[in-house]
Amino acid sequence: MIDDVAKESLHGDLREIREVMLWKLEGLGEYDIRRPLTRTGTNLLGLVKHLALWEARYLGEVFDRPFPEPLPRWDDLGQRGADMWATEHETREEIVGRYRRVWEHSDATIAALAIDSPGHVPWWPRPHVMLFDILVHLLTETSRHAGHADILREQLDGSTGTGTDNSTQQRDEAFWETRHDQIERAAKAAARPDHGRRP
Repeated sequence: MIDDVAKESLHGDLREIREVMLWKLEGLGEYDIRRPLTRTGTNLLGLVKHLALWEARYLGEVFDRPFPEPLPRWDDLGQRGADMWATEHETREEIVGRYRRVWEHSDATIAALAIDSPGHVPWWPRPHVMLFDILVHLLTETSRHAGHADILREQLDGSTGTGTDNSTQQRDEAFWETRHDQIERAAKAAARPDHGRRP
């Protein structure tokens, strides 16, 4: 049945991208996984913390299957943004462990429900949803943050990709310098005032 195929395909992709998120932390020290690498404070461990919280909500309370650990209320304005960074008292092990427990809970929800099972997302303008909608949303959201994590990790040590097997870190520094210079030359040429004008 196409519904089962769709559910397993979305679920499989979600499982894969979750692992990518955790791979982005591997081999880095405490400072590097926590440090703000953008003006708005985006950081690797904060992305994992954020994904754990929201997946727990979406595949928990949305389907009346609450995650068994305490979560801040979604409508608590005082907590807004606190899920995007780790305090000095929160350990990597706690955050990663919570994310893995969320996976177990989410996977049980996905296994128990049909793809068209109804749910309710009170913070969405159209709150009535199906499991299909939530799987697509979570896959999109997790992939988006994996892209953020890819850029952050590249800034830290040059590693990109989805795991050690296909990391671009295997290329040498000379390759990346040449590629960078080639792109820089093209950008400067395109920005010249006379670029694109015909004689």
